Amino acid sequence: MKFLVDEMLQRLGSWLRAAGYDTVIARDGRDDYALLRQAIDEDRLLVTRDRELARHRRAPGRVILLECDKLDDCIRELGNKLDIDWLHRPFQRCLVCNTELIPADASARARIPERARQQADAALYCPKCRKVYWEGSHVDRMRRRLEEWQGVDS
Repeated sequence: MKFLVDEMLQRLGSWLRAAGYDTVIARDGRDDYALLRQAIDEDRLLVTRDRELARHRRAPGRVILLECDKLDDCIRELGNKLDIDWLHRPFQRCLVCNTELIPADASARARIPERARQQADAALYCPKCRKVYWEGSHVDRMRRRLEEWQGVDS
């Protein structure tokens, strides 16, 4: 599954990326038709809270309408509508630009703070935006959250 998440659900989009899903987050206030056209052109499911968008004639099978307000409620609601594996491929996509991460080379690893570099067994690198990722306490917290969501039935 590939996703396009509208502006209202940016946090959900970031968590879908953290879980490993190819997720584009709309941020430019584009109109409904442009979003739907992008979802169709890129073969993505469009996740939105916009009821008007969900009523569009081309929306069935393409638009997932959520009615949630809080992130945990959105996670639960999306899980009820789709078979989301929150442990799909955790931390394999750039949280900033959605690009697949690659193993960090020596020059990328050198950008990791010294203390973290000594503790990090592996590091990943985004070839597009050049962000370096490494395992740290923040990743542990995020992984626990993904594991909690994986166990949520409804």
